Amino acid sequence: MLIAALVAAPVVSVGSNVFLGGTGDTWSHLASTVLPEYVMTTLWLCIGVGFGAAALGVGAAWLTTMLDFPGRRVFDWALVLPLAVPAYVMAYTYTDLLQFVGPVQTWLREAFGWRRGDYWFPDVRTTGGAIVMFILVLYPYVYLLARTAFLERAGGMLEVSRSLGLGAWESFFRVSLPLARPAIAGGVALALMETLADYGTVSYFAVQTFTTGIYRAWFSLGDRIAAAQLSMLLLGFVVLVLTLERVTRGRARFHNTTGRRKPHGGRPLHGWRAALAFAGCMVPLTLGFLVPGGLLLEMALTEGDAQFGSRFVQLAGNSFTLAALASALAVMLAIVLAYANRIYRSVPTLLATRVVGLGYAVPGSVIAVGVLIPVTRLDNALAQLIVHVTGSNPGLLLTGSVAALVFAYLARFLTVALQTVEASLGKITPSMDDAARSLGHTQGETLRHVHVPLLRGSLLTAGLLVFVDVMKELPATLVMRPFNFDTLATQAYTLAADERLAEASTSALTIVAVGVLPLIVLSRQIAQSRRA
Repeated sequence: MLIAALVAAPVVSVGSNVFLGGTGDTWSHLASTVLPEYVMTTLWLCIGVGFGAAALGVGAAWLTTMLDFPGRRVFDWALVLPLAVPAYVMAYTYTDLLQFVGPVQTWLREAFGWRRGDYWFPDVRTTGGAIVMFILVLYPYVYLLARTAFLERAGGMLEVSRSLGLGAWESFFRVSLPLARPAIAGGVALALMETLADYGTVSYFAVQTFTTGIYRAWFSLGDRIAAAQLSMLLLGFVVLVLTLERVTRGRARFHNTTGRRKPHGGRPLHGWRAALAFAGCMVPLTLGFLVPGGLLLEMALTEGDAQFGSRFVQLAGNSFTLAALASALAVMLAIVLAYANRIYRSVPTLLATRVVGLGYAVPGSVIAVGVLIPVTRLDNALAQLIVHVTGSNPGLLLTGSVAALVFAYLARFLTVALQTVEASLGKITPSMDDAARSLGHTQGETLRHVHVPLLRGSLLTAGLLVFVDVMKELPATLVMRPFNFDTLATQAYTLAADERLAEASTSALTIVAVGVLPLIVLSRQIAQSRRA
């Protein structure tokens, strides 16, 4: 309960400022000028990313699950790789590729003899461009969950539909797609939460959303109350995303009543049909991973960061230190929460795990605001106490420290580790607990000597997932990092914001390379599920 209370503290802190008046009528100014634009832009982002990620993810999942064509086994796991590319890194690379002096437009002018004004070319740094960036990065969430749903229900359901005279397309729209709806909705919800949490992409593209408004209110206007109020509106969008699908689902149920779970073998394709399926899988992989990865590698090798060397080692050390601390603490806290819920199946323990789960749905900017407000108050109280006792003012001890930043990471990403540990702990039969207790082990000794060794692989996976999330996290790091303390993510953002894209490539490529590591583990699990 203490862990849950600490994790929930940032959200409670933000919520407590909703009905307070901001200084200088900042809130009134925002409401009368830019707030409608924040609402409409955020809404359009959600609609565009939701439909786009669903179409791309479901289509790729259907092709790799139900059809057999050359390259399908590679696409099974390769289509997950765009998750390793942060959206803001994707935005930097495509801006460099598609801008007026970029290679694409330069080639067009040289090939056709065009000059400025002779042709029209879409501007990537728009709301539509941001939607495309988010779709290319986030469709794997829908792909993973939809593919799992298709695999689980492919054994007997499609045989029944074919026996009733339904063709391939009819079976897809009338059987597979409705049964996979909860999984698809879950993937879309994850994609939309990531979209709402993003700051780097929308800031770089000058797209006005709640996240950019929070930073403007906090840093430009200096009004933490207005920033907290905008944060709660953004959190309201998150809650809307999470509840909308469940409300529209109504009383429908999606149970699998057959015991036949043998995966579908896949209908063989040949000729132009196989080529079309191959192209359908190759396009999102190419645009979402191969193109940005190749551009980053080319820029890093040819130009790269001018400060590469001791400065880069320092940035990498800062990023790895923060990620290692946060992932280690997250795994330890997740073990405590998951094991407590296993031993004491009560409403308080269940509520504690659900409260912890809310953290991942809260954008990093909201977490940062929620952490800074109470930490600053605590710092001021401690400073007054020390002045009263010693007569000297120590200044702010916690605000702008690594401890506060790691706490923000834990509030944001603890649920990632918790879900992984809970899923694996649930697979351990309760008879092992009974056997250990019969041999005289206490509950703590049972956890240490029985469960932790069995969970070693899952604990490593949980730590690795949190590690990568912390490496990519930009909003909370920008707000809460200590003075003169930069990471790879903040370095890439700062250089890209100064239009020094080639220099930003070194840090961005490192983030992508680290992000590939957990996807390799995930890809192996996908391959094993395919052979099951």
